[in-house]
Amino acid sequence: MEPQNILVRMPNWVGDLVMATPVLADLRAKYPNASITAMCKAPVCELLKEDESIDELFCFTKPQNGFLRRQMKRSIINKMIQGKYDLGLLLTNSFSSAWWFWQGRVPKRIGFLRPMRRWLLTDPVIFPEKKEHQVVTYKRLLEPLGIPISSTKPRLYVSDKEVAEAKELLHQRGYRLGQTLIGMNPGAAYGSAKCWPPERFRELALRLVSQKETVVVFFGDASTETLIKQICQGLPESVMNLAGVTSLRELACIIKSCDLLVTNDSGPMHIGAAFNIPLIAFFGSTDLEKTGPYGQSEAVIHKQVSCSPCFKRVCPIDFRCMREIEVDEVFARAQKLLTGRSC
Repeated sequence: MEPQNILVRMPNWVGDLVMATPVLADLRAKYPNASITAMCKAPVCELLKEDESIDELFCFTKPQNGFLRRQMKRSIINKMIQGKYDLGLLLTNSFSSAWWFWQGRVPKRIGFLRPMRRWLLTDPVIFPEKKEHQVVTYKRLLEPLGIPISSTKPRLYVSDKEVAEAKELLHQRGYRLGQTLIGMNPGAAYGSAKCWPPERFRELALRLVSQKETVVVFFGDASTETLIKQICQGLPESVMNLAGVTSLRELACIIKSCDLLVTNDSGPMHIGAAFNIPLIAFFGSTDLEKTGPYGQSEAVIHKQVSCSPCFKRVCPIDFRCMREIEVDEVFARAQKLLTGRSC
């Protein structure tokens, strides 16, 4: 029997969530009459508002307090029981997420076979041994449903009203309609080893705003506020600092409005790729074949140094993978992309 009420546990990180969106689209294509609920932690779940593939968004938080945490778990499990889901798809690999689905009485539970949770899954899927893009890996969880690996790309949905409000925020900072808008994301959640040096972001911004009618906007979450404040200190008014100012949906709308996005391997990079924004993406410590901007491999700048990818949070040696990426190279590529966009 075809499922009528589907629950999908989405990934916890921004970039992973974006890369998992094709799963929702492929489920909707297979089961057009089913009710599909996306379950995700707040505030990352905000990115799925307006998603045309889902009927409901199940957001939750994880308190640090032990008592509140236990209450939260009971509340989530009770909501799952009340939802009477007949199919559960786990895009997370944790024991706890599979335990919740079992406790929530979801009869068919699909997820990757990971340590300690085999008995919690009715349809375990072997995690692929060969290297492949994370988008493809997520799609493998659909194989038990007879859904083949598709060509569906990550996609995000924002309303025209939200985009207009985000542009108004930019207007308040001095941006005028018709100017070239370049986004810059100098941070990354995993660690500094993923990040192009901040002084080079600063130099690149200076060179770009020297071009006529060009505005650069830096953005990031609260953890990057100090870094971006240092980068922007003393720069012209045509360089904006929105670090820690925007919500995730406002950030997505601003990225959608950009003519170019210069970024480390990060959540905002995947947001830009989902909107098909021209990108320049720096890769060093991480693997571009697995987490590069999907469908935009030409956007990546990656130097073939012997220690890359190392997957370390902090470079233990000389940071050669990022220091070999010169500002001249990035500026030239930016000019080429902007010229092509204006044509």
